[in-house]
Amino acid sequence: MNKKIITTAFCLSLVLAVTTFGQDGAAAEAAANVQKTTLWQMIKQGGWAMWPLGLMSMAMVYFIVQNALGLREKVLLRPDLIPEFIQMMKDKKIVEAHSLCKENETLFTYVFSAGLERCSTTREINLNKVKEAIDEASTEEITSYMKPIDYLSIIGATAPMLGLLGTVSGMIKAFQTIGSQGMGKPEALAGNIGEALVTTATGLLIAIPSMLAYYYFRNSFIKSTATLGRNIGGLLDTLETGELPLGFQGGEE
Repeated sequence: MNKKIITTAFCLSLVLAVTTFGQDGAAAEAAANVQKTTLWQMIKQGGWAMWPLGLMSMAMVYFIVQNALGLREKVLLRPDLIPEFIQMMKDKKIVEAHSLCKENETLFTYVFSAGLERCSTTREINLNKVKEAIDEASTEEITSYMKPIDYLSIIGATAPMLGLLGTVSGMIKAFQTIGSQGMGKPEALAGNIGEALVTTATGLLIAIPSMLAYYYFRNSFIKSTATLGRNIGGLLDTLETGELPLGFQGGEE
């Protein structure tokens, strides 16, 4: 009796082992097939929506690089030129300061040169007109510099909607497949469902870094414009009073 029980248990164990091994083999084969899916295959699976999403991804990289290079504070404000401008304002060297601005064109020098153009070397300087010209030029330049930053916001808002449109397109195709072939062939739905998921994921992958970059560059540029106003205000005070700022005097000593 005990031998029969032992033999039966051994046979069941052998059957279970073979079954488990077969299932593990099938799972490993399926995993291997999944791993063989390349990035290009996923892009092709995304369908038509991947073309505009690809263009958006390239535009995102372009504007991030452009803003990263162009919105640096040392490029926008040229702090290395401030001591020279301060000395020129003290000595009322308007023409020389204007020429220096033209030789080093950037946000600070463009705005400041617009104010210097309202100055006169033959009569008393009207600071109200100078400040008015500076305000006009700063508004113009800030609008120009904000365009590449705003483009990142547009990409960040549009990419998820385009991905969602691709998702809807894929689901429509899936329901059309169900209507024509029924539910008996799930592999026929895989491509349509894959299109829906890939486009959604791609849209989010483009939108998230775009929005993060947008807020970073916008806040950085706002800080730079505030510093711009403070620097130009100090230069105009020196031009009006003919006295060096306290910090500059301390540096000279």
